[in-house]
Amino acid sequence: MRGIDIEVSEVGPRDGLQSIKSIMPTEAKKAWISAEAATGVPEIEVGSFVPPKVLPQMADTAEIVAHALTIEGLTVAVLVPNFKGAENAVKAGVHKITIPLSTSETHNLRNVNRTHEQMIDEVRRIVDLLNDLPPDKRPKLEGGLSTAFGCTIEGDVPQSKVVELGVRLMEAGCDEVGLSDTSGYANPTQVRELVRAVRAAVGDEACTSIHLHNTRGLGFANVLAALEEGITTIDSSLGGIGGCPFAPGASGNIVTEDLVFMLEAMGLKTGIDIEKLLQVRKIVEQALPGEELYGFTPDAGLPLGFKPASKPRIASAAE
Repeated sequence: MRGIDIEVSEVGPRDGLQSIKSIMPTEAKKAWISAEAATGVPEIEVGSFVPPKVLPQMADTAEIVAHALTIEGLTVAVLVPNFKGAENAVKAGVHKITIPLSTSETHNLRNVNRTHEQMIDEVRRIVDLLNDLPPDKRPKLEGGLSTAFGCTIEGDVPQSKVVELGVRLMEAGCDEVGLSDTSGYANPTQVRELVRAVRAAVGDEACTSIHLHNTRGLGFANVLAALEEGITTIDSSLGGIGGCPFAPGASGNIVTEDLVFMLEAMGLKTGIDIEKLLQVRKIVEQALPGEELYGFTPDAGLPLGFKPASKPRIASAAE
């Protein structure tokens, strides 16, 4: 991963913005993405190809993708709910597509209006679409296993169901699967056990990413558990904005600033300049007046003599 230990995937422009009432101006989105990419963030999920009447916050996704593709070295990712969304993503030229499959079928029906069987069929159609592209134009396809740790509608989701659907997504042609704590229910023991089970079923290389919420204050404990099981890509949102609009009460994405601080303090290279990252927050604050942003590191600042793994230590003001 380009000389880094852990890849931080910023999902704020998609997962963050789709979950709040405010609609960020297109130019502000572009400024946010450009500024965050300039800090060294390697991957940004810039939007979602969904009907504007469903999520008006995502109506400008094609324009945002076009802008993001001009940023050298940035992996431009989007979420799509169906085949039509995948067609639009391919037309836009994205590098990575994630299609969510809620392991809770009730949530899947609420989220994308499809059963598990219908979603697997949809994935097969998308794979056929992608396989017709030249290899250098084919985006990576991730099957996102949503509500993998529990559901606000159904409650517990059996581990066996998550594993089964992960295997089926890979058999349908996905390049990889990711685990998502859509509802903010996960705990560290559960994370360890589920990551271990899914990786045993699909292979370590096919399950390297996780999307966690900090809804009940366990987000970073869950990150550590995931790292200990070999996960190398962590989703997060600048300022912790967002959640899932179709999972009531599931607020609190992992805060990117706090995540990068934790990883760098642990000696894990993210390739991200945390000082610059903390400045990006101002763009989001100005573009979303009245929206609450979260995070401890932005408030507390960096410790005196902090030595990030990705660059020499930050000098104090007195030096």
